[in-house]
Amino acid sequence: MTAYIIRRIGQAIIVVIGVTILVFITIHLIPGGPARALLGPRASQAAITNFIDQNGYNRPLIVQYFSYANRLLHGNLGYSYYYNQTVNSLLAQNLPKTLLLVGSSLVVALIVAIPIGILQAVRRNKPVDYLLTGVSFVGYAMPTFWVGLLLILAFSVKLPFFPSEGPQGPTVASAFADPRAMVLPIATLSIITIAQYSRFMRAAAIDNLVEEYVRTARSKGISERQILLRHILRNSVMPIITLIGLNLPFLVSGAVITETVFNYPGMGLLFWNAAQYHDYPTLLGFTVVVAAVTVVGSLLADILYAAVDPRVRYA
Repeated sequence: MTAYIIRRIGQAIIVVIGVTILVFITIHLIPGGPARALLGPRASQAAITNFIDQNGYNRPLIVQYFSYANRLLHGNLGYSYYYNQTVNSLLAQNLPKTLLLVGSSLVVALIVAIPIGILQAVRRNKPVDYLLTGVSFVGYAMPTFWVGLLLILAFSVKLPFFPSEGPQGPTVASAFADPRAMVLPIATLSIITIAQYSRFMRAAAIDNLVEEYVRTARSKGISERQILLRHILRNSVMPIITLIGLNLPFLVSGAVITETVFNYPGMGLLFWNAAQYHDYPTLLGFTVVVAAVTVVGSLLADILYAAVDPRVRYA
């Protein structure tokens, strides 16, 4: 296990280095160069030349890359010319709010999706299974922005129970000060996630219900409830662990569409605004962080597999 983790960490480092190379190349593939993109089409040639000299864009590419990599190693993700502050400070300001939004929706989705998946597996090919399957397909097929707009129309316009936008305070404490404003954004993310997770949970539970250990447990007189809770649930949750690990980047990147629909000031909305205003340092710093978290999420999913299922061993 230790050797496997060390090997995976080595692979993760290589992947992250590859991402930094791609990000660096992307900077220089911008039409007109990064100077023109940042200063705008009306900038004078003198301003562009001065910007290139100050930021070292006139040096050889290999020298520029190592300088860029050195800044990343020291935790410097760049400077946002649009927001007039460092990318690090932007991430520190918006990340806690995204963690609250996406983390809450993930918890809600797990609480709802796992029992639904188990229920469908136990009642497979019964009316309740067909009904929940149809609802899951509808939820899974609907675009995120459409779910958000429907919730706003239903529970903010027709029935004014909740605000149509998320809390607008500069800190995560503003969300706790106005919890009603968090309901619709969390519900939007949860509906999509529940539809996805419940389908995986149903398929895994059905596979485990026909295993030999289930028949053995029944022959010993163990109740169906104990079989479900102590055996089926634990073994069926494996696909969910994979999904959680792969969805970990969303805790950092945020749900771009959901945060934009509800004007929720998190990482997703930050990315959207940076793309609109050609704030490339923010976009590129954001991309590097999400890539690193993606690699970490994949590694954690593999480790959790072994923790949940003792039969899993990595050579």
